[in-house]
Amino acid sequence: MKNIFLLFVCLGFFSACNSVKDIQSTSKPITHELWDTLVKAHVSEAGVVDYEGFIEDKTKLQNYLELLSNSHPNDENWTEDDQLAYWLNAYNAFTVKLIVDNYPVSSIKDIKSGIPFINTVWDIKFIKIEGVEYDLNNIEHGIIRPKFKNPRIHFAANCAAISCPRLRSEAYTADKIHEQLDDQARYFLRNKGKNSITSEEVKISKILKWYSGDFDAYGGVLKFINDYGPVQVANSVELQYLDYLWPLNNQDINFYQSPAKE
Repeated sequence: MKNIFLLFVCLGFFSACNSVKDIQSTSKPITHELWDTLVKAHVSEAGVVDYEGFIEDKTKLQNYLELLSNSHPNDENWTEDDQLAYWLNAYNAFTVKLIVDNYPVSSIKDIKSGIPFINTVWDIKFIKIEGVEYDLNNIEHGIIRPKFKNPRIHFAANCAAISCPRLRSEAYTADKIHEQLDDQARYFLRNKGKNSITSEEVKISKILKWYSGDFDAYGGVLKFINDYGPVQVANSVELQYLDYLWPLNNQDINFYQSPAKE
C-alpha cells in the first residue's frame, strides 16, 4: 500500500511539474488585503469556515481571485517570502472557490472522486494565472513543496476538511510569513482533536506520515514534534497515526479518534 501511495505522489508531482510552463511575467507583489478581509469575516480562529458567508461575499472573493490570476510570481520582482505568501493564499482561496461553486457539499472529496494524485478533485484544472493553467495539486506538489522545501507549509495549506490544519483567519503576508507558519504548526500539533501528544504516547495526523520525507531536512518528524508540539517526546516513542476525517470544515468538531489500523 505504501508503494502505491508513493507512486501516486510521484505521478502527481510529475504531472504538476509538466503543467508549469516557462512564463515571462513582469508582475510585482500584490496586496492580500481582500483575502484578509474575507477570512477575518468568515473563518473562526479555530478554522471553522462559514461558506454561506463566502457565498454572500462572492463578488469580493472573485475580485481577489482575479487579482491572483493577473499576477504570476516571478524571481525578478518577488522575494521568496512574497512568493510563498502568494501561493499559500492562492491555494486556500481557490479551494474556497471550489467549495463555494459546489455548495452545499458534505466533503470536498464529493465534488470529484478518483485515484489519489491522478484524477481527484485536486486535479480539476480550474485555475488560470497569467495564462498558465493549474489545479490544486500543481500548486501544492509542483510549486509550494519543491520550491520552498519547508515542512511548515503542511499546516498552512488548507484542504477544506475537519482533519486538515485550520484555514487561518488572516492572509499570509511576506512580512509575517515565518511567524504565521510557526503559529500554524504549533496550533495544529497542540490541537487535541487532531493530535494526541504526551511524553509517553504520540498519536498524530497522517499528514506527518504522508509527507514524512518533507521533514527529513529538518531532522525528522519527531524533532519537528519536539520543536512545535506541547511536550518533549523521547526518541524511543512509537508514532501512531489517526484516521483522517474528510467532512467539510464548516463545523466545529474537536474530538479524539482512535488510530487507524495500518
